[in-house]
Amino acid sequence: MLLEGKNAVIYGGGGAIGGAVARAFAREGARVFLAGRTLASLEAVAADIRDAGGTADTAEVDATDERAVDVHADAVASQAGGIDICMNVISPGDVQGTPFVEMALEDYLRPVDTAVRTTFLTSRAAGRHMVRQGSGVILAFGGSGDPPRDYYLGRLQVAFEAIEAMRRQISSELGRHGVRFVTLRTGGVPETIPPGVEGMEAVVADIEHQTMLGRAATLEDVGNVAAFVASDRARTMTAATANISCGALIDY
Repeated sequence: MLLEGKNAVIYGGGGAIGGAVARAFAREGARVFLAGRTLASLEAVAADIRDAGGTADTAEVDATDERAVDVHADAVASQAGGIDICMNVISPGDVQGTPFVEMALEDYLRPVDTAVRTTFLTSRAAGRHMVRQGSGVILAFGGSGDPPRDYYLGRLQVAFEAIEAMRRQISSELGRHGVRFVTLRTGGVPETIPPGVEGMEAVVADIEHQTMLGRAATLEDVGNVAAFVASDRARTMTAATANISCGALIDY
């Protein structure tokens, strides 16, 4: 197993991406700690993991609350003996579909603040424990790249770019302590689109059309790559991105 004996904290672990990553981590032997605002969704993912023979703990944590994040990380480290993996997939609450010239300032700035705040707080809380033990992996999820025309993504690319800047900074500071930081980048995961969204088939077709492989990443793909990147087999990867966009995003 890739992650046997590892302790992984996933903030936003009850969501589609967080749940997929949590299941993959558990399948590879990690003890998973799911944190988020909605306990019911966290428990649903934990139940799946336990039914499959894995180990999962849940906690109601507001990742924008500095004290709550610190207290939870300290409790996990004390209970499990350390934190080996930390991933933040908290939804930034972005507003999409509104043209830039019609968007309210609050709607533009709030998701950027949420993304930066939660990435900072969760990375710092876990990073403190990783520095002490001399190892650890911090993962982020995004998809920064050239914004597609006519999509009105609001602050989405701005927030992703902010996280990428944080990835470079945090990597440079924590690398000497054996701590790695990698971002997973996708061009969109159709399974994360809520059911009933108007024009969903067209959106999915467009996501697939923009890829070089003619298909989009699945939740299982995201989980599998996250598990690999978090494992010791990827120990040379830091200050880097794992491009799982099927060619929708091009690395230079």
